[in-house]
Amino acid sequence: MVDQFNRYIFSKRGVFYYSRRVPSELQSLYGKARITTCLHTRIEQKAARAADQLSAQLDGIWAQARLEKTISNFRRTQIVPIKAPPEPPNKIKSVTLSDALDLYVRLKGKNKAKSFLVYTQRNMNYAIESLGDVEISDLGRISSGKFRDYLISKNLTTVSIKRVFATVRAAVNLSISEYGLSCSNAFVGTFIPELGEKKVRPPISPENILKIQKTCYELDDDPRWLIALISDTGMRLAEAAGLEVSDLNLNAKIPHIDLQPHAWRPLKTTKSNRKIPLVGASLWAAKRASENAKNRFLFPRYTTEHETNSNSASAALNQWMRARLPTGSVIHSFRHSMRDRLRAIECPADIVDAIGGWATQGVGHTYGSGYPLEVLHRWMSQVVLFNYK
Repeated sequence: MVDQFNRYIFSKRGVFYYSRRVPSELQSLYGKARITTCLHTRIEQKAARAADQLSAQLDGIWAQARLEKTISNFRRTQIVPIKAPPEPPNKIKSVTLSDALDLYVRLKGKNKAKSFLVYTQRNMNYAIESLGDVEISDLGRISSGKFRDYLISKNLTTVSIKRVFATVRAAVNLSISEYGLSCSNAFVGTFIPELGEKKVRPPISPENILKIQKTCYELDDDPRWLIALISDTGMRLAEAAGLEVSDLNLNAKIPHIDLQPHAWRPLKTTKSNRKIPLVGASLWAAKRASENAKNRFLFPRYTTEHETNSNSASAALNQWMRARLPTGSVIHSFRHSMRDRLRAIECPADIVDAIGGWATQGVGHTYGSGYPLEVLHRWMSQVVLFNYK
């Protein structure tokens, strides 16, 4: 059943949609007579607010389009054509979106994980598919609005649309700077409505962490070693899965991981390069994985000389954990939980950042070599839930 309301919204099977006719003189820009998109909500008030925002944005875009069309028609009616000034020598004649992609990958993709190339190409291809491989200097506000509408039509959430825009905006910015273009970045300041419910990954309670750690201890295999290692270190999955046996310092006075970038697994940020004390489940898991290592990699199931397949690891581990944890909890939730566990014992925020590899605000925090391993170990020892024999 379809219920029709004002503000260009209608309800279909309880979910609200936005639908509005494109003015006839502008339909050639969209290739269709009507814009229809899901608002991803069952609440009429939320739908009405989102519809009002979309309507206001469309009114602005269409007003600008009519103005540009009027100016274009006026110029075509002039008897004396306006001659463009001669181009200076050595001027770059055209820089397209695909050129921006190539430049961005070449300059920014060095020492980045394979995922960087994958999502950069995907996001830039979205722009090329919706706008064509056009010159950057020809892009305007209408282009960015059309691109946004294209992403909305693919049922992407607001968070996903903003991520796509961030990639495209960064690539275009780099090309404008590197090629000395005089145009502005069309993808700056584009309005993006709130669509879809924002997913919040809940942390895992200490009780559930303890249950998972005990199960890992009982099963005692390499996927469970990886889970246990993450559970008491707060490492990212790729950081742990891409470890080399030599990254472990198990015989040191304070056993720890020397987390550093590798050719098969770069680190996310410069702050990610750090030393992490091994305590509780993570110490047990590191010992078991090291004792059973058959080559240089701690987890060869997910890592080779060429790459760390964290996507495969995530899918497998999350599937195993799904029946054992509350809905919404995933392997990355251990990282959120470690921050909560340290916060609960009133651990200073900058020490929490040092343990997890998060950036700490303030210039002063960039000086020096950071906290001694003994200090980090003292705080981490206080959040151990299960002592292994």
